[in-house]
Amino acid sequence: MNPLNAACYADRAIWCRAPVVENLVIAESTFRVRIPCPELARRIIPGQFVMLRLAERSDPLLARPFALYDTYRDAGELAGIDVVYLVKGRFTTAMSRCGAGTEVEIWGPLGNGFSSRPVEHLIMVAGGIGQTPFLALGAEFLGRKRFGEPERERGTARRVTFCYGARRSSMLAGLDDFRNQGIDVRVATDDGSAGHHGFVTDLLRQLLEGEVSLAQARIACCGPEPMMAAVARIAKEAGVACELSLETPMACGIGVCFTCVARIRTDHAEGWDYKRTCVEGPVFDATQVLL
Repeated sequence: MNPLNAACYADRAIWCRAPVVENLVIAESTFRVRIPCPELARRIIPGQFVMLRLAERSDPLLARPFALYDTYRDAGELAGIDVVYLVKGRFTTAMSRCGAGTEVEIWGPLGNGFSSRPVEHLIMVAGGIGQTPFLALGAEFLGRKRFGEPERERGTARRVTFCYGARRSSMLAGLDDFRNQGIDVRVATDDGSAGHHGFVTDLLRQLLEGEVSLAQARIACCGPEPMMAAVARIAKEAGVACELSLETPMACGIGVCFTCVARIRTDHAEGWDYKRTCVEGPVFDATQVLL
């Protein structure tokens, strides 16, 4: 990628101001907000994100990044996007109080997306709020949806499995959304209140042990850094390709402030360099990320 001419740069992003359509609770402290912006919905692909802020408000002043959860249609036409967020700070607390009609400012798509290369088995691994990029990705690989304008070459998979870990069952968000797309959902909880009692990485190991051809599988992962580091190690040991979607905090989302840098392996003498998650990422090959 030419860093001076990247398709994900902000000068190619779409900005719009729009009223919230709905803002629904889908799990403990977790909401799904629906925002109309047809042009953005037509262009965004799984793994990319948008920057979102509340219109006419200066506190909080800065926008926040949110991964694409899904697109939606109205009267048969692509109308906008859904994003999912966990209430844990001033911005998301303010967002949780927004009703239908609340005006927001949104711009994107930003960042890169997940690979669309066909695969036999796509395994998506998420921890906490890291499930948000995977509904669209799974739907695309199962042929349920198309993304991008012009449409990117659609990834395909015979099987899509979603391994999802959370602290407790009440924090598992959107399970029916995934199942309704034909995705095989497997869950793990820290307290054993749903699914496997233990780590989501236990589910991943079990899947890989039963895989007929590891060369035909690929992992996509998003969540807390320790979990992603563990998934990357498991993938490397098994010889399975793996992509990580980093959740590094961002201030600008457009590559200017350099607050979201991650250590990425390069040919530099030191063996690595800082790369901006908002521009060079958020999706990176797991073998290149130093966690």
